[in-house]
Amino acid sequence: MILRGGTSKGAYFLAEDLPSDPAQRDALLLSIMGSPDPRQIDGIGGAHPLTSKIAIVSKSKRADCDVDFLFGQVVVDKPKVDVTPNCGNILAGIGPFAIERGLVPVQGAVTRVRVHTVNTGTIAELSIQTPDGHVAYGGDARIDGVPGTAAPIAVEFLDAAGSVCGSLLPTGNTVDRVAGVDATLIDNGMPVVVLEAASVGRTGYEPRDVLDKDAELKAWLEEIRLQAGRLMGLDDVSSKVVPKMALVAPPAAGGHVCTRSFIPHECHASIGVFAAVTVATACVLPGSPAARVAKIPPGREKTLSVEHPTGEFSVVIEVGGTEENPVVEKAGLLRTARLLFEGYAFAHEALAHSLEAGRDAA
Repeated sequence: MILRGGTSKGAYFLAEDLPSDPAQRDALLLSIMGSPDPRQIDGIGGAHPLTSKIAIVSKSKRADCDVDFLFGQVVVDKPKVDVTPNCGNILAGIGPFAIERGLVPVQGAVTRVRVHTVNTGTIAELSIQTPDGHVAYGGDARIDGVPGTAAPIAVEFLDAAGSVCGSLLPTGNTVDRVAGVDATLIDNGMPVVVLEAASVGRTGYEPRDVLDKDAELKAWLEEIRLQAGRLMGLDDVSSKVVPKMALVAPPAAGGHVCTRSFIPHECHASIGVFAAVTVATACVLPGSPAARVAKIPPGREKTLSVEHPTGEFSVVIEVGGTEENPVVEKAGLLRTARLLFEGYAFAHEALAHSLEAGRDAA
């Protein structure tokens, strides 16, 4: 199936339909998606990181979850499938896919699907609208970056802190000096380097296309990213899609913080789910670059509007601990998804024959 999940689009597969060997699996996925090629003209990929994504789903091996979800970022112009990160947008489509494929039975008007993300070990609970015994895709929920409206999907992250790096602040610091710039190296579902736009000579309000063509800025951000990756325990990240980079500035459109996100070498048209959650988390850490520019609402449960180039992303976080040492106890948000296509995807013939011969030999 091909589904739009949040502001991304991906191909969703049952694990049983793919080779169990990771190398064979990735070769098949690259062939199906059409990578490496900037246009992905010979595959079903969308020629952009946001539309070149994979979800591999199976019944969960865990007693406390319904399904296991392996996310794959298929690199457009390189022969690589990166299974290091998670993707909260593609995650939004896992509930509908699991129900459509019979992995999870409908439970009533709302069906809750508990998802274990294999990449990072995180668990999320998705609430899917299922009136009349099937998934409803139409509704009144609206998210920036997607035209029109759709049925709401509530996503609650149960243990996202340290999903990739092992802890919320992998260096143990709220602020680190990296390549001459103050930054928060943080992982609340996605490893992100959060820094003030002003610290790299930008306002943080520039249009996405302007930043995407800013070669000087991109080179500086990559220098910071490479150093930050090692500090975060990710080793050499030159060929990895994490950590992401997020520039923050004071809110400009009635929200709580303004962002420009890089994923990691293209400026995002909006901001990813886990990046938004992680930036929102950084905003409540006293002394962090994000806290310096954000306008934080009072109360234990906070809805933070994270502004981005095409709108805003609302993140709900519950904060405990003390004012000096806050603890983010829960994070959630609203997404939508839509089933776009169901059918067969074909790999290149030579590869298909090779895989078939391997199965016969086994």
